[in-house]
Amino acid sequence: MGFRQKKFCKLMLAGVLLCMVILMLSVVVYQEKQIDYSWLEFVDDETSEDNCNCKKIIEGDIEEIERAKILTITRTFKNKTKVTDEQYTEVTKDCEIFRTTHKYLPVVLSEEEEAFPLAYSIVVHHKVQNFEWLLRSIYAPQNFYCIHVDKKSPESTVKAINAIVSCFDNVFIASQLEEVVYASWSRVQADLNCMKDLYLISDRWKYLINLCGQDLPIKTNLEMVRALKELGGGNSLETESMPAHKEVRWKKRHIVKDGTIQITDQDKMPPPHGIKLFSGGAYFVVSRAFVHYVFEDPKAQDLMSWSTDTFSPDEFIWATLQRIPGVPGFIRAHSKFDVTDMFSISRLIKWVYHEGSYDAVYPPCQGIHVRAVCVYGVGDLQWMLEQNHLFANKFDVDFDPIAMRCLGKHLRHKALHLQH
Repeated sequence: MGFRQKKFCKLMLAGVLLCMVILMLSVVVYQEKQIDYSWLEFVDDETSEDNCNCKKIIEGDIEEIERAKILTITRTFKNKTKVTDEQYTEVTKDCEIFRTTHKYLPVVLSEEEEAFPLAYSIVVHHKVQNFEWLLRSIYAPQNFYCIHVDKKSPESTVKAINAIVSCFDNVFIASQLEEVVYASWSRVQADLNCMKDLYLISDRWKYLINLCGQDLPIKTNLEMVRALKELGGGNSLETESMPAHKEVRWKKRHIVKDGTIQITDQDKMPPPHGIKLFSGGAYFVVSRAFVHYVFEDPKAQDLMSWSTDTFSPDEFIWATLQRIPGVPGFIRAHSKFDVTDMFSISRLIKWVYHEGSYDAVYPPCQGIHVRAVCVYGVGDLQWMLEQNHLFANKFDVDFDPIAMRCLGKHLRHKALHLQH
């Protein structure tokens, strides 16, 4: 063989070897990108909640929905699905086992989610099992979670929630806790305490969402990230013109006495700076810039100070701040720009007086009503997942754990396999 032929053969061999190396590296990279997350599925694992076919329920199968409804009212089923506060305190003694068996996400599922962390303020006072299912459903290692536990909560509840929280680096108890009285300023203060803690703990998160212990997500984390990006730095919360019958809530001074809020005969001064009040709800989705404004702007601080002796300030304070010119993401005060709860993505709530059939705001509740609000059942899931909201309220593990389980299974499967 001539010199040129030998040289050519060596070059060919080197080329073949290089191609093989590149191919092997490509396979390795591909395999790394195709990590098997199937063990994180909320699969059927012989728990009582898995005695029904969740896929059929979410598709609206009437027979399967009725079977689930019958199952949830049996005493045996209720006893098997209940997890006590003491059991949570015990199972969290080994955090690694707790996180693994309860299938908390140990990794960020996408670069897009990693680059867009979220912050959560969660107000809880009872039903630890509900809270734990909520945390499990929204937990991701890149996000931040502040938990406000009502000072009035039973000792077993406080102990169990503290035990759960201790198993995570990015979940913490609020540095200041309130004794929350229904319809008083303390409900707003609880969120403000978490808001402040979250603002100081990291400058990475992009949006803040406030929740209560009976909320559940109806979107995956990635779907939320993409929905929030579409806001373009804006906020999403209910904010409407103040109806006349609610004016007494802030025109008269209110006080907390014997654990309840009571009206007095004392007139209040008008809102400071000529601020026009708007009606809304307790729940919001707001940008980090909005949070900065709340704590740093004198006008916002004056409004909050003025609101401390009003009735149900959580139902006007956020709605009003959103309409003040200069607030990051504000919308104009004219009624044409009002946002109802159906168009705010913060929370999906079925009110009994808006339910009905044709031309009603929502179809009839398939669960039960508590204080005019639908506690969702399995029959609500199909409709719920068709809505644009990020979260739904309310759920109760003591009423329908199958609805919670099926919703969680659906979203976890979607997060792991159907969206990236």
